Amino acid sequence: MATAVTGSTFDQEVLESETPVLVDFWAEWCGPCHAVSPILERIVDERNGELKLVKVNIDEEQELARRYGIQSIPAMIIFKEGEPAEGAIGAMPKGALERALGLVQADS
Repeated sequence: MATAVTGSTFDQEVLESETPVLVDFWAEWCGPCHAVSPILERIVDERNGELKLVKVNIDEEQELARRYGIQSIPAMIIFKEGEPAEGAIGAMPKGALERALGLVQADS
């Protein structure tokens, strides 16, 4: 299950995490965000603790959205060692999302 993070918990949950973190920038009113959410949970579940999922509600955490240049949602960014590493924008099928996030090779 995804953890909701805020400006006050982002550094600890994401930037200081030893495990890579998939950050889902979303909003309650965003239909595609709701569509992609179970796909993200499945991607993380299949990786057995190798990847952590957190969610940032951009309406409640506008500063975090600005900090990472979020202009369209859903937007997903993988953070590794405290730095943004890969990202994807928009709802897409699981395989396409995994490729966009660099979780599988493009020819997989």
